[in-house]
Amino acid sequence: MGVFKKNPDPITDRSRELNAKISALEAKIHKLNQELQPQAGPRWRSTAYPKDTTAAPQASVVPPRSNEPIFEKVDQNQLKAPAEPPAAAQNLNELGVRKHNLSSLWERIKKEFQSPPVANPKLVNYLAAGSIQGLRPLRFEKRVQRNRFVVLLVVLLLATLGILSYALERQHHH
Repeated sequence: MGVFKKNPDPITDRSRELNAKISALEAKIHKLNQELQPQAGPRWRSTAYPKDTTAAPQASVVPPRSNEPIFEKVDQNQLKAPAEPPAAAQNLNELGVRKHNLSSLWERIKKEFQSPPVANPKLVNYLAAGSIQGLRPLRFEKRVQRNRFVVLLVVLLLATLGILSYALERQHHH
């Protein structure tokens, strides 16, 4: 009896098919890597080579081993955290409490109402334009929501006017 049977979900079915294909490909890649592994010689993973080699070494060339470590120069300025700007000290009064600053207050209030930056702007463009099959564009959704809001606002105003007119009628009769 198919009454209580759940309707098949095409997205879940497609996901299962793709996962099966992915696992088959991964198994094939693993098998091919195992076949190639015995043929390959020793592989060097280090990227630090002595300074006397000018050309990039090939995989088959073994770099000369030395007992001395090879050091690379590191830019220390990138590793250190930037110091606090001196403007932060100007925002504190003599007790160390932050002064009231209307411009920074306004910026914080504006930041609260702004939406966070999107992680994938291309996806946002697709959704806004309705380029994804099966999804309605966001502009259509916005229009539906705007129309729903306007209708509810008109109903609320009519209800308020009705209540006020009823209250004024009762006040004039008494």
